[in-house]
Order: sequence, then C-alpha cells, then structure tokens
Amino acid sequence: MLNMYTIFCSVSIVDRYFPEGIDIYFDNVGGHMLEAALLNMRRRGRIVVAGMISQYELDEPQGIKNLINIIYKQIHVDAFTVYDYYHLYPKFLDTILPYVREGKIAYVEDIAIGIESGPAALEAMFTGKSADEQVVLVC
Repeated sequence: MLNMYTIFCSVSIVDRYFPEGIDIYFDNVGGHMLEAALLNMRRRGRIVVAGMISQYELDEPQGIKNLINIIYKQIHVDAFTVYDYYHLYPKFLDTILPYVREGKIAYVEDIAIGIESGPAALEAMFTGKSADEQVVLVC
C-alpha cells in the first residue's frame, strides 16, 4: 500500500517533484510524516504545524528523531490553532455565506445516516474514501 510516508521516503519521488527540497510543508499529522518532511525540506524551508493527529491517542507521544535538520537546514517552524483566529469567524461567515448561497462556492459532504453508520463513516474518513467532509446524521 502506498501512503504519504512511503512517498516522502522515496528518493526518486522526492527528487522528481521536489528537486530542491520541500519549500513549505503544512503538517497536521505529525509523527513519521513530520520526520519524513524534515528529511526532505529545502534550506530555509517553512513548516506550519496545525495538528498532530497521529499523536492524539497514543499513551506516550512519539518523539521526532531528526529535529537537528531544523538547525542544519535553517527551517522555520510555526504553529497555530483555530482558536487564534476564532474572533474572525463572524467576519468569515459574512464574507463566505453569500458566495455559498449564490453557488459560487460549493462544498461536498458525505452523509451517513444513523449511529450504526458511525464506524464505517470514520473508517472512510481515515482511508480517504469519504468526500471533503464526513457527517453522521443521528435522528
């Protein structure tokens, strides 16, 4: 099975698509994915960290083995959470909702009906089989 970790660790793929290294990496996975990204960053690259889904349920979070690349490659790492920008949400809604109503912006969501559909919906979300947003409708 080919996954993003395998892709990041494949020298030929990285060389083909990122011949000078990765300039910007948006991380919301952490763990092995972040390790692989650090190995493949370009000098003075940037990493934005917004989450670490691979770490949330672990009894002991995984350590990152190659943080020295941040120094060697002079990588800038910054983190943020949605809460930093929550005060802008009303303005966002005022801006975006007219476009949604006019059909200029569309979104796709998979709706699973019934609590019994929950496990399959969760599996679909984590295996890439669901659309942009997965919803479980419990009536």
